[in-house]
Parts: sequence; structure tokens; C-alpha cells
Amino acid sequence: MSESGRDNGRDAEAVSRFVESFAAQLVEAGMQRMPARVFAALLSSDEGALTSAELGEQLRISPAAVSGAVRYLAQQHMVSREREPGSRRERYRVHSNQWYEALANRETVLKRWEAALSEGVTSLGGDTPAGRRMAETLAFFEFVDGEISAMMERWRVHREQIFGERPGLSQ
Repeated sequence: MSESGRDNGRDAEAVSRFVESFAAQLVEAGMQRMPARVFAALLSSDEGALTSAELGEQLRISPAAVSGAVRYLAQQHMVSREREPGSRRERYRVHSNQWYEALANRETVLKRWEAALSEGVTSLGGDTPAGRRMAETLAFFEFVDGEISAMMERWRVHREQIFGERPGLSQ
């Protein structure tokens, strides 16, 4: 960073305000605070990738905090780990299709919930009040699952029209 506080032509203070503001929005939506900050920092970096040290310095957090945040984000399919060429250091990368991947991961969760709810309907009996409530919940998740699948396909087409590339092919 230069003496003026600008990095790659950007005002580092403005970037920091964005990172914290966007992270606050993610926290409000239910994400844990530290993963939200790390994700926002990665998303706002030009390369879409930073090392643990770079994240720690930018966010003023410990290596352990970075590690925990990255572990959570990787489990959510929002970031990936990669080795720096010729180094033992890892870089953490956010991909252009991270929202797609995160939502696709949620679809798997919905399928598991549907299976559990179906078993619940069978166990409780579809003609009991609890069984009917369970069946309605199951129908809702089946509906959402179908809508997500259709929406994901529409997104693939829309993204290709706008950006001229298929999801997962760019960084």
C-alpha cells in the first residue's frame, strides 16, 4: 500500500468500510461474524484470493480466527484452499460462482430434510394432525427444491448471456 492509503488505485479505507458493511449484512442474514468478514475481504480483493497473513493483516485478526473462518466457508462451498506455487503457504479463493455453489449445497440439505420429513409422515400417520403438518412441511420443501432447481438452470443461461462463460470456468 502506498503512503496515500491507496492500493491498486483504490482507497484502502473505503475498501475496509465496504468489507465491514457487507460483512454486517451477512451477519444479519445469519452468517457467523468472522467468516462474513473473511468472505467479504476475499470477495473485494482483485485476485479473489488472499493468504492467511494477508487476511489477518487486512482484517486485524489472528491466524486462528482466519483458520476457523476459512474452515467454515470451505464447508459451505464458498471458498477453496490452494497452494501458492513453490510455497507451502495456502491461499484462500472465492470463485465467481460461489453463490451458485453455496445454493447448490443447500439443495443437498433440502433433499435430506425431505427424506426425514417423508419418514415422519409415515411414522406419524398422514391422517393425524401432526402427520398432516409434517406432510405440508414436506410439500413446502419439495416445492422449494423444485423452484431452486429451475432457478439454477435459469441462472446458468442468464449468466452465460451476460458474461459469456459457464459457471465454474472463471475465477
